[in-house]
Amino acid sequence: MTDTKIGDIIHYYDKIGVAVVKVLAPIKVGDKLKISGHDHEFEQTVSSMQVEHKEIQEAKKGDDVGMKVDKAVKDGDEVYKVG
Repeated sequence: MTDTKIGDIIHYYDKIGVAVVKVLAPIKVGDKLKISGHDHEFEQTVSSMQVEHKEIQEAKKGDDVGMKVDKAVKDGDEVYKVG
């Protein structure tokens, strides 16, 4: 099993715990992700995603999506799909 890079964090809203992900490969609600940064790494399941304040179930390459994250992240962190 290999982890596939599906995006990069391009912004983080710390007050609301939302990361903006530049999507490089398709991702959908329910996918298990690993977020990896310079000094941290954690896994979580995608519970919701938004594009321009609209709830979506699936994002495609090229989308910038807002995603609730379980821990603080930083710009430049990499997002991988697990499995």
